[in-house]
Amino acid sequence: MTTQLTTRRLGATGPAVTSPGLGCMGLSGAYGQTDDDQSVQVIHAYLDAGGTLLDTGDFYGHGHNEMLIGRALEDRDRDEVVLSVKFGAMRGPDGAPVGYDARPAAVQNFLTYSLNRLGVDHIDVYRPARLDPNVPIEDTIGAIAEMVEKGHVRHIGLSEVGADTIRRAAAVAPISDLQIEYSLLTRTIEDEILPTCRELGIGITAYSVLSRGLIGGSGAVGGSLPHMPRFQEGNREHNEALVARVREIAAEKGATVAQLAIAWVAAQGEEILPVIGVRRPEQIASMIASNDIVLDADDLARIDELVPRGAVRGDRYPSPHMAELDSER
Repeated sequence: MTTQLTTRRLGATGPAVTSPGLGCMGLSGAYGQTDDDQSVQVIHAYLDAGGTLLDTGDFYGHGHNEMLIGRALEDRDRDEVVLSVKFGAMRGPDGAPVGYDARPAAVQNFLTYSLNRLGVDHIDVYRPARLDPNVPIEDTIGAIAEMVEKGHVRHIGLSEVGADTIRRAAAVAPISDLQIEYSLLTRTIEDEILPTCRELGIGITAYSVLSRGLIGGSGAVGGSLPHMPRFQEGNREHNEALVARVREIAAEKGATVAQLAIAWVAAQGEEILPVIGVRRPEQIASMIASNDIVLDADDLARIDELVPRGAVRGDRYPSPHMAELDSER
């Protein structure tokens, strides 16, 4: 096992980054209690292994995640890190979602706070977390493009939007990548969204590659997971049994089921970058080792047969959140 990170580019116009990227949301309590010192160690372990891409959102932990990353980067070379930040999701004091704000004035405001919390002078990829139904995507992307011109942002990304919105956004300014859920259990982007991104030279940063722990997880359900339909009674048991079907293939490859699932996403195309969330430093090496797994056409066909598209039970988010997703329309 070489356990080496590889490099992929985020679309035709985006930065080169290491694969897999490190998703930081889970370091701020999204899936259960965390320890800040250990979380910083996770980020350091990834960077020390040669990793470059850190993915976050200004609403993760109500700003805690950005401050955590800022702490982890205090003694690091800023130019060796690619920061991908989502903005626009609003939260109340109790943590409950209270909508989205992607107005041009809000773009500047959110960006200012992110730069301060992260302790940097620019963000490498900046993206609205969701489509604001009250603001044309052209206005939001135009506002980020102004921040690119002023040097506060390097590249523009999108998140959880459909093919039509992708085309409208790309007509305003170059789009580096679309961040969207993609995994063995979630493959709806293959219909229209993935072909559109390929046509336009837009990369895919795939999140929830391990389906929030359904694939290769410990079985523990904390944080927001009990509210997720796929983890609710009946669905969880079905989905875990579905994933168990690929254990034999993973064993043949000398890998874990989680590593196989990461390798499967990476094998779907060079323009697709898996973003993986881990919570313990020792998990970094295991994540990186997924790059050593080679899946040929026969392997991929066998996996498709064992885990057919659409076989998962339950939506990926509760129904109110699903209704807000432009990517699901």
